[in-house]
Amino acid sequence: MKSIHTIHRRESKQIFVGNVAIGGDAPISVQSMTNTKTTDIKATLKQISAIKEAGADLVRVSIPTMEAARAFKVVKQQVTIPLIADIHFDYKIALEVAKYGADCLRINPGNIGRVDYIREVVASAKDHNIPIRIGVNAGSLEKYLQKKYTKPTSEAMVESALKQIDILDKLNFDNFKISLKASEIFMTVFAYQQLSSQIDNPLHLGITEAGSLSFGTVKSSIGLGLLLSKGIGDTIRVSLASDPVDEVRVAFNILKSLNLRQKGVNLIACPSCSRQKFDVIKVVSELESRFEDIITPIDVSVIGCVVNGPGEAKSVSVGLTGGDPNLLYLDGKIHSKIINENLVNEIEAQVRNSLKNL
Repeated sequence: MKSIHTIHRRESKQIFVGNVAIGGDAPISVQSMTNTKTTDIKATLKQISAIKEAGADLVRVSIPTMEAARAFKVVKQQVTIPLIADIHFDYKIALEVAKYGADCLRINPGNIGRVDYIREVVASAKDHNIPIRIGVNAGSLEKYLQKKYTKPTSEAMVESALKQIDILDKLNFDNFKISLKASEIFMTVFAYQQLSSQIDNPLHLGITEAGSLSFGTVKSSIGLGLLLSKGIGDTIRVSLASDPVDEVRVAFNILKSLNLRQKGVNLIACPSCSRQKFDVIKVVSELESRFEDIITPIDVSVIGCVVNGPGEAKSVSVGLTGGDPNLLYLDGKIHSKIINENLVNEIEAQVRNSLKNL
């Protein structure tokens, strides 16, 4: 369904993570992170494959040890999706994975330490032509900022980011993106708003440690939605205590809701009430399951009665309106009558047939 509002995105520099453009006029990219032990190469490869299959553009992999770095080398040789190496504490690990083909280095300025360590990481990134993500996190700010502000604040996060940016500027390195994450929505939003007006580098969005699939989805949708609706953000990760595949699905649902990016079926469905002529919840649940493999954008409506059903059905590719009888719409026009027993199979068949003509 076409939006009546267009979001004008903040102008930003464009960088590349592997073959994926970030910033500029590129689509907002979606990423997730593996939660397997990186040293378990088989499990890590399996999860990367699932994340990619769900539609992610990028995958981040944690590299906590040199052993994990060596495993990363093997993993990188067997995948095609760009991999971001997540580095904490030990800058030497960043140097190692850069040699192994990492497509981006994610470092946390609060725990990497000395400027000369950062200088070495930057030199390696230059040598291998790979970008860096400066990952500022409210839970791991530099000690001097913890002392200065006494507690995490958006101002402290921005100050941390600007300090690191200044270091990179002095090293003549501008191939980077930045994140400013907190688990508190407004702290995160205010930090991004403050920084976005001062720099033009790409921004990676996320509400860190958002929580469970249910609550974390709500928090992320509100926080990321506030920023994205103002045109802020070039790549996103939804951080959930759940399967990484869920992170990808939620991220795309957020982007679809704002008409920033389309993927798969946009299923418009009523909440159901006593007017419904079929079991809306059951039908929608089964359709969602059957549509998981579809990546081509298509709008589908499933409305249980004639109050809003015809209006919704007239603006989608495939629409179902409950009534006596139920009516199936194709491209806004009544196509046929349809009985309850055939609803799911018929809707699925019509959606897949419509996709052939798109």
